[in-house]
Amino acid sequence: MSYAYLAAAIIAEVIGTSALKASAGFTRLVPTLIVLAGFAAAFFFLSLALRTIPVGIAYAIWGGIGLVLIVTISAVLFREIPDPPALVGFALIAAGIAVINLSSGMAAH
Repeated sequence: MSYAYLAAAIIAEVIGTSALKASAGFTRLVPTLIVLAGFAAAFFFLSLALRTIPVGIAYAIWGGIGLVLIVTISAVLFREIPDPPALVGFALIAAGIAVINLSSGMAAH
């Protein structure tokens, strides 16, 4: 169940982060409310996930998956296309998360 909570935290954070651009520096009410709700939900679900998942592992997964989702959403919605070096960096982050989860004794399974 902890990984379901972590997934909910990641989705909520991605929604909140995606709404940040639309909030125009918190000058638009509806996107600002989405940002606030997204981050509140993200931290709530992250707190539930941290009951059994080590904080370093949870944060690595959150950061890595969140990064991939935000880059994808930014490319599609905002036409912010990453260049090849950025894509290499994203791939390295994803590889690091895979190594931690598949090989490290630190990861909770």
